[in-house]
Amino acid sequence: MSSWFEERRADKRVDAQERRADREFEAKLRRTERREAKKEQREEKAQQRRDRAARRQARAVRREKTLTPGNVYRKGTLGLVALSALASLPAQIIHFTAIHWMLFPIGPAVEGAAWVMAAGVAYADERRLPMWVRWLLRVLSLSAAGFAANINYQYGLSLTAHGVDPAGARVAGIGLAAVTLGGPLFFEVRQWVLTLTAAAVDPKKRAEDKARAAHEKKRRKHHEDVVKLARRLMSAAPYGTLRFEAAFAAAWEIFYGTGTPGMTPALHAQQLASRQSLTAAMDEANGSPVSTRGRLLERLHPAPSVLIHRPGSSQVASDLPPTSESPQKVAQKGGRKTPPPHRRSKGDAVPFHPIAKNEAALERGGSPRRIPAVNGHHH
Repeated sequence: MSSWFEERRADKRVDAQERRADREFEAKLRRTERREAKKEQREEKAQQRRDRAARRQARAVRREKTLTPGNVYRKGTLGLVALSALASLPAQIIHFTAIHWMLFPIGPAVEGAAWVMAAGVAYADERRLPMWVRWLLRVLSLSAAGFAANINYQYGLSLTAHGVDPAGARVAGIGLAAVTLGGPLFFEVRQWVLTLTAAAVDPKKRAEDKARAAHEKKRRKHHEDVVKLARRLMSAAPYGTLRFEAAFAAAWEIFYGTGTPGMTPALHAQQLASRQSLTAAMDEANGSPVSTRGRLLERLHPAPSVLIHRPGSSQVASDLPPTSESPQKVAQKGGRKTPPPHRRSKGDAVPFHPIAKNEAALERGGSPRRIPAVNGHHH
């Protein structure tokens, strides 16, 4: 029996130890879960704080972009335009309906005409339409706005019939007329400022476009016939196959016979005359009509020193008779006889060089003889 009780107590101890271990494990697990839950909560709150900071930063960026001077001006102008329309349109409707109820559409039509023409100006600026189109739309817009302003002014003066004093009625009329004209004017000024701002973004491109337009205008003015022919050539060719510059060059060649735009037969003749005048001046400065090739060959292949002649004679020094000074000098020495006068005979002198003969012919005013080529060069 004692052994059974001991085993029973041992089993109970083991069970108690297991229960304690289970409780410790469960407690540890709950602590771990609580730590993980707190950690997740902290991460979630941190993420929420980061999200709130990012949203605040995004709102600040949007606010900064929205509240720039350009956006404030654009949106503020549109707000003023809307307020002016709201102030002027009811007065026109009341004015015309007081005459007859069927005249109700006239007020919105007049006011709408001013705004539609003002929007047309903006569209013309966007599409870069001709300037006369923009000014026509401006005139139409201001005409409609002026008519509406006159109606509103008359309506303001008519308020005296409703118990308003004349001074107040006059102020009301002036105010209604001002807002009626001010709306289209503000919108037009807004569009003008936006156009100038867009042009100021890329001033180089705008300056290039203006210079190109001025060049095309001058070309049409100075060479009207050539431009017309070039356009006819472009219209005759398939679409997109002939550029205007190529057509202009072809038209110029048809008119003036040269493929160089700007040159004409008269200019070619003037150029040739100028070259001839320059050649004549150079030949006169050199003393003889020697070509550039001849002068270059004289430098490359100079004549021998034996062939150099004195001015006024085409003979070499060895072929000339002695001067009168030679006998006197010889007589002073004594003992020597005066040599007989030199007489030339056939074959006793060196023949003239062809270059010397050419020079002599040039001095006499004749035409030089052509010298045969030696080793590919003329001497």
